[in-house]
Amino acid sequence: MTTTDLDTASRVALKEPGSTPPVRRRKSRRTAIIIGIVAYLVTFLIILPLLWIVLLSLQPSENILSNPFSFENLTFDNYLNAATALPLLRMYGNTILIAVVSVTVGTAISFMSAFALTRMVFRRRKVQSSVRFYLLAGLAVPVYILLFPVYRIDLALGIFGTYAALILPYVAVSIPFNTLLMTGFLREFPTEIEEAAIIDGVGLWRLCWSVVLPLMRPVIATILIFNVVYVFNEFPFASILINNPDMVTVSLAVSRFQGQYTVDYGGMMAAATLVLLPQLIIYAIFQRHVIAGMTVGAVKG
Repeated sequence: MTTTDLDTASRVALKEPGSTPPVRRRKSRRTAIIIGIVAYLVTFLIILPLLWIVLLSLQPSENILSNPFSFENLTFDNYLNAATALPLLRMYGNTILIAVVSVTVGTAISFMSAFALTRMVFRRRKVQSSVRFYLLAGLAVPVYILLFPVYRIDLALGIFGTYAALILPYVAVSIPFNTLLMTGFLREFPTEIEEAAIIDGVGLWRLCWSVVLPLMRPVIATILIFNVVYVFNEFPFASILINNPDMVTVSLAVSRFQGQYTVDYGGMMAAATLVLLPQLIIYAIFQRHVIAGMTVGAVKG
């Protein structure tokens, strides 16, 4: 084979559908490198506040205001003071109890509402659309607007200062977000599986519990994690509706380091780190489920 034949064969190979031209390959590699650099920069910007909190928690309070970026005189005294001043077992126990009850009830109500909106047949389509709009409109309501009405309702029901005073608002606040994710999943969920189960004689309760719920595990895991993190970080409702020191939550306990005239910044940073660590560990363990739940229904075809 001559040199001309080799050049012709190489040009033909480049034109084949399965081959990638070198120029296009270099552009794709360059684009991947740029995307990777941007992703690392965004990740660093997200992690930077967490690293800064850890650095501040290792510094004396007087250095936090004067020289917050100093790596000198680092100490663990703030963590010892936080562990001594905070009722760790009590605050975590109260928060976990409130989180378990509110997340369980909120997820159950959200599942029933999402199943009804996507599977039940309404006589009037406007009623179905109105109910869906009413639930999703709750995402646009700021929490601070609800403080006074919820306070008055708790007083009228006689539950002010109890666990129920926090559980009921947490359930109500979580329903719109949970319903949004569940309806998005159920719309893309194949109805043939449910129809086959109904033909086999499965009732409504067993259909929901044994057929639909097991397939919704990614969405439910995402909902559980987001709701638990919300309960751990929520402060406005807890500060207004709880007045018993024995019922202190994690967010209320951290606020103890701020007095009327002084603020223990080192202790506050150490307490914030102790509060963030369990949440980061939980999110790292269930990260795969969170990504799967948030992307359910994103690709259709």
